[in-house]
Amino acid sequence: MAAAREAKRLLRKDIKRRLMQLSDTEKKRQSQIVTNKLLEHPGYIQSQRISVYLSMPDQEVHTEGILQDIFRQNKLCYVPQYIGSVMNMLRVNSMKDYESLPKTKWNIKQPADDDKDREDALLTGGLDLIIIPGLGFSKFGDRLGRGKGYYDKYQTKCQQLPGKKPITIALAFNEQMCNDVPTTDLDVTIDYVLFCDAV
Repeated sequence: MAAAREAKRLLRKDIKRRLMQLSDTEKKRQSQIVTNKLLEHPGYIQSQRISVYLSMPDQEVHTEGILQDIFRQNKLCYVPQYIGSVMNMLRVNSMKDYESLPKTKWNIKQPADDDKDREDALLTGGLDLIIIPGLGFSKFGDRLGRGKGYYDKYQTKCQQLPGKKPITIALAFNEQMCNDVPTTDLDVTIDYVLFCDAV
């Protein structure tokens, strides 16, 4: 466990260095290609209830174009709300609603802690698809997060609920792809990883 933790720490440091070297233009270019791949993916096309992360522009594939498509197609959109060690997926109703969300200290939009009026995905029918962020990925679905375990815990919670389990799709820049990602028993594998150079 300690060896995996140290390997993850070193890999996070290396990937952050790679991402810092990517220009904003290149991030936008790759984000557009990955977004197009997602919008053509059967897992997205067939899903109605979708959770999508709200991207950190300097470190993650941008998701605003995905949000726009979800609303254009009248799918239901859920976004993360982090309170302490817990992440919930709460409904956002439109781009205007999204734009009105407050920003966290990390400069990411999310529903306010005291926002009790939003529909919680897991209390109202679950999710068909979870679009997942991360720092590093393998082609086989291994994921390196930021170390808090939010998405691993959330996926585990989804798997314990009755009914259909959500599909998981991760989005990545080429620079986030790794031949090998260190994992432990607590890490949950992703169904599909979409990145710029993938066929």
